[in-house]
Amino acid sequence: MHRNAPTTQVLVRGQRSDNDPKGPSVAVVIPAMNEAKNLPSLAARMPEGISEIVLVDGHSEDETVAVARELWPNVRVISQNRRGKGNALACGFAAVESDITVMIDADGSMNPGEIPDFVDALQAGADYAKGSRFAEGGGSSDITRVRALGNRLLNAVTRLAHGTAYTDLCYGYNAFWTRIRPVLSLDPGTPADDHTEKRWGDGFEVETLMNIRVHTAGLRIAEVPSYESPRVFGESNLNAVNDGLRVLRTIAAERQRKPPTSGRSGQAANFRQDELGVVVDFDSERRVRRTGLRRRAQALREQLAEPG
Repeated sequence: MHRNAPTTQVLVRGQRSDNDPKGPSVAVVIPAMNEAKNLPSLAARMPEGISEIVLVDGHSEDETVAVARELWPNVRVISQNRRGKGNALACGFAAVESDITVMIDADGSMNPGEIPDFVDALQAGADYAKGSRFAEGGGSSDITRVRALGNRLLNAVTRLAHGTAYTDLCYGYNAFWTRIRPVLSLDPGTPADDHTEKRWGDGFEVETLMNIRVHTAGLRIAEVPSYESPRVFGESNLNAVNDGLRVLRTIAAERQRKPPTSGRSGQAANFRQDELGVVVDFDSERRVRRTGLRRRAQALREQLAEPG
């Protein structure tokens, strides 16, 4: 593992369909533009126990908003202030009131049933849980060879430029403790902004921008295996060449940016993996909140302390 990159794979056993109602509150932010046909698939797999559903509408011309309100009577619908996925996420994040924020696409390609796995990773000690199609246990039936190659190249460039160790830089299924939101430093803008305008950070490059910023701030990062399916209906707005160039520009621009303080004095966390693949944090006295893992964590401590 790269010394400067506190990225750990979290391998979660078994399938869970619901979020723990006794755990932290969870908000799901869904950026959506003309996704009325895809929202039912997303809703059908959404776990119980979600505190907030925040749908950020990108000025849809179909029935996206009406369908969302029918599927989730308590949904919070927000109109984004500018254009692009990045701005939609920034607007949604700013509205979240729950302990944990989860970002997920509206097209049905990401499985909401994996949300408890991301929550587990955060409760295990991570500040930021990064979904990965290329971590052990993840996969994709949608990504093309060209996109996969591009992702690997961008991963390599980011590793060289920033010392990261992500396995999947450009995947947008992530979760984080809402309290770290200032580290992301995303600009939602205001309703007075031109909604046809796309500023820097407002596009698909937002995922790379977030990943670099949480790493640079020294936050505890975990990778969670995730499976990506083809979108249910319609075509993606992603342009592999143009958006790839925006990602490259982001990687370069973030080297010149002075990050805000993370509250951890910029120190990278020291993570190791136990035999079940669950994150154990040896930099604090917190333990994984799972039955039986306290004893395993202590046993692993003793093994690591042994000479040789």
